[in-house]
Amino acid sequence: MADSKNRRISFASNAFPSSSFIGFNHLASDLDFIAKHAGDNYPPHNVIKTGDQDYLVELAVAGFTKEELSVELKDQILTVSGEHVSNGREFLHRGISTKKFSRSFRLSEHVAIHGADLKDGILAIDLKYVIPEEMRPRVIPIGKTEESKNEKELLVEGYQSNDDL
Repeated sequence: MADSKNRRISFASNAFPSSSFIGFNHLASDLDFIAKHAGDNYPPHNVIKTGDQDYLVELAVAGFTKEELSVELKDQILTVSGEHVSNGREFLHRGISTKKFSRSFRLSEHVAIHGADLKDGILAIDLKYVIPEEMRPRVIPIGKTEESKNEKELLVEGYQSNDDL
């Protein structure tokens, strides 16, 4: 099993040598990340598209409390971790897994987390694809020239510095 994992990782790194693609380093690391986590299946999860730009990630975390779970976003990688604190009960049979876990999801550049909730053993994380203002389509009026704030500020600063001479 470990051998096939290593082959997947080396395939992702070797199939697309970084010397051939300049400025695409993040893609190689994303492929390595995917290959590394391809066999992860605990805890079970769903990724649901709930709207045009809305998503919901559900994780089955029965047996965990809110205090035993952690949801973190760093460098567009959403990581959900859980570590169960034993309360000293003696189990005759344990069918509900409460093993320690860490599950990661690579998010698109403009995906934001809008909250998380734990209900009935399901951790639900709301995600939304938010298009930045500068990337949204806009209508350009014909016959008018717009100056950006930066250009105006530069003109004012340039005028003021000429007065100083």
